[in-house]
Amino acid sequence: MTTFKFPAIKARQSDQHIVVSFAALASELQQFAFIERVARDSSGKLSGFQRPQIAGHIREIRDYLEKSEAILPNPIVVAFTSGMEIEDLDDLGRCVVKITSDDGPVGFVVDGQQRFTALSQLPDKDFQVFISGVVCEDEAELRRQFVLINNTRPLPKSLIYELLPTVGGLPRRLGDRAFAAELAARLNFDAKSSLKGMIHQHTNPAGIIRDTAIQRVVMNSATDGVMREMIREPNGEELCFEVINQFYAAVKYVFKDDWKDHTPKTSRLVHGAGIMALGYVMEVLALLDGARTWQDFSKGLSSLVGKTAWTSGHWEFASDDQRHWKSVQNVNRDIVSLAQYLITIVRADAKARRAALIEPPSGLPEDS
Repeated sequence: MTTFKFPAIKARQSDQHIVVSFAALASELQQFAFIERVARDSSGKLSGFQRPQIAGHIREIRDYLEKSEAILPNPIVVAFTSGMEIEDLDDLGRCVVKITSDDGPVGFVVDGQQRFTALSQLPDKDFQVFISGVVCEDEAELRRQFVLINNTRPLPKSLIYELLPTVGGLPRRLGDRAFAAELAARLNFDAKSSLKGMIHQHTNPAGIIRDTAIQRVVMNSATDGVMREMIREPNGEELCFEVINQFYAAVKYVFKDDWKDHTPKTSRLVHGAGIMALGYVMEVLALLDGARTWQDFSKGLSSLVGKTAWTSGHWEFASDDQRHWKSVQNVNRDIVSLAQYLITIVRADAKARRAALIEPPSGLPEDS
């Protein structure tokens, strides 16, 4: 068993949390704190929360710290769910921090992982650094603090979004995103998903479809589309998963030549603009045709065959708006133009099909 003791100052910040500040040698820090990388197991279950290391940034910090005049005033934030005890010394906040470890480090690096790693690469210089220690009730609270602390920092938004479904008690703007992020993750890892393994996330860097594009489709639907009513049902999350899963299964089937073996650079179908624009098509087909299965969606999507320019040619958005297929970008203006073009065709086809169903048969005798 390894035990460390540090004189510290306790800050009065939150009634639910304890926050202390103290100084520790880099060699001591390496023994009681560690970095837990974000990852998923074979079933798609999320673990950890830290992004991949940035080698260049770490090297720059290390090179600087090697200098005799180097200072590191910013503290490394370390969270503890166990292993830390605090002994108060007076009413001014002075205290003693005791960190005990039986089976390795017990503190999770929440902020400062690049500095933490750079310090580990300086065996000949035992640099002393400031530590901000946060005591969390459990791992769920630890994740929540990580998201809240780093949401205002220049971390990749996709990493924050991927963690959201595992965190509760968030501001509404993040809570709204959590459902979309959870559904996108399921689409990426569920064995029966039509998009399995295709969505680019921090835990699936090989994916080609941006997770934020799928999340936007879900958020639009949950706010103003078919998922708005579905999500209120007892099995609402399952219904939402099925409708978007079935829709993109239909997209893959109807436009298989523009989908298979393509990337966003070679096909706008798997590009953010195409994914989000087709999300609006999903809403129209779900509303006008009551589409819920891939077969239903395929009927509606078939009206677009021969009228798209996913991988070559030009889009005829209007008589005065012709676009080369590669010029459609992942910006709101282009997404709206593409969505309106696709929806106009799908709506006209749906109207024609309904008219054909109600048109009276020819050859009936006229009224006398």
